[in-house]
This record gives sequence, structure tokens and C-alpha cells, in this order.
Amino acid sequence: MRRITFQEALNEALMQEMERDSNVFVYGLDVTDHKRIFGSTKGLVERFGSERCFITPLSEDAMTGMGLGAAVNGLRPVHIHQRVDFLVLAMNQLLNMVSNYRYLSGGKVKVPMVIRAVVGRGWGQSAQHSKSLHSIFAHIPGLKVVLPTTPRDAKGLLISSIRDDNPVIFIEHRWLYFTSGEVPREPKPTPLEQGNILNTGEDITVVATSWMNVEALKAAEVLEKHGVSVEVVDPRTIAPLNDDLIIRSVKKTGHCIVADNDWVHCGFSGEIAARVAEKCFNELKSPVKRIGFAHAPCPTTRPLENKFYPNAIDIIRAVEEKLKLEPIDLSNEEFYSWENRFRGPF
Repeated sequence: MRRITFQEALNEALMQEMERDSNVFVYGLDVTDHKRIFGSTKGLVERFGSERCFITPLSEDAMTGMGLGAAVNGLRPVHIHQRVDFLVLAMNQLLNMVSNYRYLSGGKVKVPMVIRAVVGRGWGQSAQHSKSLHSIFAHIPGLKVVLPTTPRDAKGLLISSIRDDNPVIFIEHRWLYFTSGEVPREPKPTPLEQGNILNTGEDITVVATSWMNVEALKAAEVLEKHGVSVEVVDPRTIAPLNDDLIIRSVKKTGHCIVADNDWVHCGFSGEIAARVAEKCFNELKSPVKRIGFAHAPCPTTRPLENKFYPNAIDIIRAVEEKLKLEPIDLSNEEFYSWENRFRGPF
């Protein structure tokens, strides 16, 4: 074990899988430019050549179709999108072709394809560079959807995604690229359909996705100083969703908050709320609370953007409301301002 960043973990996973299997190749817009997708594709073209790591035209539909063709012919493509918003331009391929191909062949044709897509806020990216969309992809049968939070999961889940024989949408929050954690040197896969408890607690459960896990852990840290024990559960893979950890946690605590890195209306948080209500009805001490993006396009200015995106303070206030606690004075607490660490593009 040693501490490396999220982006270094992704890079190490790609490097090791490309060394292990010559059928793995990486392609997408700007994967070999000077920034190398936040450093995650650094060194790939130098080691494996331009046939296995290359830039593509800005044509999402065509490039996704090319990946499908490569996958069904025995290769293992990793297609990288700088912004998940642009995957909308490939929805015909994803919805009608990529997700259906294995089913339509009766399981005879494998589709080992990974699509990495970047989400998250930055310098006021506004409405066209701010979406997450993971609930939309999770709604489509045949697609697996993964949202890693820790560097260790970034490496382990990407390895598992590359080795999987089904198409995987792998969503990365760009503020996570600068986080660090312990990661094994060896190429150790993390099972795709298995959640993770990031913080053990007894009083309330917070189910969080992607960056919202960082906010939830900060909220748990603050609340612990005031005698409140918060359990933070990260599903990691939301399609297919294994809800065992979530259900066990809520049955223990009796309270549930879902902090999702997406819009609340018709989002993934609604799926969690429904499952908890169905499976923990007798144990629930309060209704499930959902936290997520405001139901509006993302604004550009910083004050409005801060209102659009929820944070640790929103989670703390929701916990106080649920447990009927007096509001905590947060004036001496230091919360995240990660945009100062962000280093483009977009």
C-alpha cells in the first residue's frame, strides 16, 4: 500500500490492464494531449503506441459505435469523454445498440466496453457542462453504472469494469482527481456489485454517491464532535444495484438521508428512497430525506452555483432536522473549497 491520488489510481489501472491484456485500448478526445485527461492517461501512448491510445474526432455517436464494433470483435475498448453531458450525443448507440447487443444475441456476443465520463463543478461551467446523468444510464437495462469515490475504488473498480464482459459507464467527479488514499500496487479488482461503508455509525444512515460521499464524511466528522454517530454508505455501483448494505444500515439506525450527486426529481435518490421504504418500513423512525441538485439548470455565477450544489452543511442541517437537534454553530468549521485545486480543462 502507498498513498496516491485518484487520477494516479486511474492511470495505474489503465497501465496495468493494457500490459496484462493486449486487447485493451484507450481512445477519446484529447487522451494524448498535454493534460492527458487530468493525468489519467499519462504515459499510455508512449508505452503502448498510437494504435492502442489515440485521439478521436469530436463525434460521440460515431466513436461510441466504433467502440461497440471493437468490443463485439474481441477487443476491450475504454472510451473517454471529458464531460458526461456529451454522452447525450451517443444515446442512440447506448440505448438502442450497446445496451441491447448481448441480450439480442442470446448472450452469445460479449460487449466488454468501458465508457469513462467526467462530471462535477469547476470555474462556473453553467448548464452545458454540469450534469451527472447517472440515473438515466442506470435506467437502461444492459448498462452497468459505476461511481467510484476513493482512489482505491477508482483503481479497483476500473480494473473490474475493463475485465467485465458487459458495457460499463464509469463516472468520475473531477474534484475527486485531487484526493489521495491508500491503493495497492498490484492490479486488485474491486467487485462491481458491492457497496462500501465509509464511516460506521449508529444514529443515522447517509447513502451518498460520488463527491457527495466526501461531503457526507465531512458532515459525519462535524456531527461526531456533537455526539451524533453517522453511518455513510457508498453504493459504488448503482446498476445493477446491490442494496444489502443500505438496508442493513437503515434497519440499524432507523433514519436515512440520500445525498446524490444529481438532480433529486426522478433521480437515483428516488430509487434508494423507494427501496428503503419497501424493505425497512417497520424500522423507519422518519421518512427518507433526499438531497441533491436544485431542480434547475446549473447557473454560472458562484453564489448561485453554491445554492445549486448541496454540501456538508446541507447534510448536517438535514440530520439535525431528522433527529430533532438544535442547530450546531458551524462558524468555526472549515469546509471544502476544492475549486482552488482544480486545474482544467473546463
